Amino acid sequence: MLKLGEAITRKRKLILVVAVLLLIPSVLGMIATRINYDVLSYLPDDIQTIKGQDILLDDFGKGGFAMVMVDGMNQKDVSALKSKFEDVDHVDSVIWYDSIVDSSVPLEMVPGDVYKKFNSGDTTLMAVFFDEGTSADGSLEAVAKIRQIGGKQCFVSSMTAFVEDLKELAEKEEPIYVGLAVLLCCIILAIFMDSWMIPVVFMAGIGMAILYNLGSNFFLGQVSYITKALSAVLQLGVTMDYSIFLWHSYEEQRQDPSKDKNAAMAQAISNTFASITGSSITTVAGFLAMCFMTFTLGRDLGIVMAKGVIFGVLGCITILPSLILTFERAIEKTRHKNITPKFDKLSAKITKKPGIFAVIFIVLLVPALFGYTHTSVYYNLDKSVPQTLPFAVANEKLGDEFDMNTTHMLLVDADMDKKDVDDMMSDIDKVDGVKYTMGLESALGPAVPDEILPGEVGSIVKSDDYQLLIISSKYKVASDKVNKQIDEINQVVKQYDNKGMLIGEAPCTKDLIDITDRDFKVVSAISILAILLIIAFVLRSVSLPIILVAVIELAIFINMGIPYFTGTELPFIASICIGTIQLGSTVDYAILMTTRYKRERFLGNDKRTSVRIAHSTSMPSIMVSALGFFAATFGVAIYSDIDIISSLCTLMARGAIISMLVVMFILPSMFMLFDKLICKTSKGFIKKDGNGNTGGKGAIPPIMDTAE
Repeated sequence: MLKLGEAITRKRKLILVVAVLLLIPSVLGMIATRINYDVLSYLPDDIQTIKGQDILLDDFGKGGFAMVMVDGMNQKDVSALKSKFEDVDHVDSVIWYDSIVDSSVPLEMVPGDVYKKFNSGDTTLMAVFFDEGTSADGSLEAVAKIRQIGGKQCFVSSMTAFVEDLKELAEKEEPIYVGLAVLLCCIILAIFMDSWMIPVVFMAGIGMAILYNLGSNFFLGQVSYITKALSAVLQLGVTMDYSIFLWHSYEEQRQDPSKDKNAAMAQAISNTFASITGSSITTVAGFLAMCFMTFTLGRDLGIVMAKGVIFGVLGCITILPSLILTFERAIEKTRHKNITPKFDKLSAKITKKPGIFAVIFIVLLVPALFGYTHTSVYYNLDKSVPQTLPFAVANEKLGDEFDMNTTHMLLVDADMDKKDVDDMMSDIDKVDGVKYTMGLESALGPAVPDEILPGEVGSIVKSDDYQLLIISSKYKVASDKVNKQIDEINQVVKQYDNKGMLIGEAPCTKDLIDITDRDFKVVSAISILAILLIIAFVLRSVSLPIILVAVIELAIFINMGIPYFTGTELPFIASICIGTIQLGSTVDYAILMTTRYKRERFLGNDKRTSVRIAHSTSMPSIMVSALGFFAATFGVAIYSDIDIISSLCTLMARGAIISMLVVMFILPSMFMLFDKLICKTSKGFIKKDGNGNTGGKGAIPPIMDTAE
């Protein structure tokens, strides 16, 4: 690697020119990458609810839909408004009162229950179907146009309306996320590094790597809004370690009077690459573990963040050294006193009484594990955004005016006997929380003669193979009541049509609950196993992987247990991802200290001296790294009005600090207590002479060099 380092220092100007030129395709790729705001679209394609949605789109030409309420209009004006809605691009059809009973029919001839389905006081209700999927661009544009046409009297409630409002909110907030992360990171680095200029150099190098990562997302076709919002912030926080390691190594090499700046940087690149390889592999493994989720949002975030770490490593050993050498004069002119605290006294105290901290480990583990297993999560996506958004106002109005909180759609055989359909709908209406079931003529019963049914209604709700029924529910999405209701409706449907499919937001969310519960267990197991194996390979030890992962898992339990004790409910995606993210990104702190401990033991120092030196020399880097991760995520956590983003950033910010504290106080005591076991089950801790005898001082073992 030394030759590579020398080549990089010689070609630094060329490297910077190429790095800047690569920003052009990166920015173009970033702009061209589609952003998906529909979390439910990441459900697997082979489940019934998703298959049913595909059938609805293929057979009926209907994808997303919206329940639209209009206030204070007479029947004639509403009919005219309905016609305007039907002319909106990507609106497939609109079902209203006159879709079922011709508007020329006198009101006294219309059954009262039919009229009430579409009217409440001076508010009328219509169902609008789009010819594209729930989160398709065409459906979102149609919602915006409907709101524009309807004006203040119009209220649009649906998943598509939610996605449209979420898109607007996210696009407004996302630039602020990056600005806050960069600003707060610069403040932390300016305080704890020894130059006012070095944070700017760091941000330039990391910023280029972030843009490369975001631009390369183009080849994925699309990414979720969660991935887009978090990837830059998370990449900044996670890969800042590498920049800090390089700078510290360069500073150390500069102390050698025999080396000029180029030779010092070449050696620093060589040392840093060896150091961050093991560190980055564990981080990449943690992110890639999310690719094993059935809920493919995990794969989306995992791939993008794994790429981000790789780009971060490449940028650290190529772009950053070139920037440091190029701007060295400015860096030197802005030097200031390093205020990073010394840890010598703390290190001595911790190594003096390791048993106390081992007891603390056990004492903390019990409540942390209890809280971790009892923290509440929610799956209702509506709760993740401010309730002042237009769709939320419409949802509340729909519940107040029509006693409706969600709408299911049921696909059954088109050739089912009319009497069976009537009986099935009657049985569905008896299920708790079902307000009504509406289908073709059978939904109206024998009281309405066929001749007053408009011909268009048949084409709206019936295809060659299926007929569509709409079920209005009083219960909210993701509630226990609606999930029980869905089970009971499915039981009824299977009695009449074994191939019948219940679809819609609530059934999809119920599938989401079942799938992510399994995913959480799978991802946790895979990430822990992968990182155990990587640490075992990097440190050549059987016992150390268990000790290091156990310490970081304690930090995860504490982090995830706090919401239980504070009464905070987390969005489901946070509970799935945060353990993997925190383990993969902060186990580096433990590896850094362990590497130095291993080095000191190999040099012949006793366990107390080795642990004390490892602790005192590693903690400055660990502290700055953890504070940088905290700074990158804390500002976003405070600012964001999207709870999924805010909660994930809160957990990451808090997790970085908790991981730092457990590594600072708990890990050294583990080394002290298990030193004999570690030395017996690990290679490179005890130096052997030519006769195979142990003891004595010797050369540094061939393991990762640690930046002090």
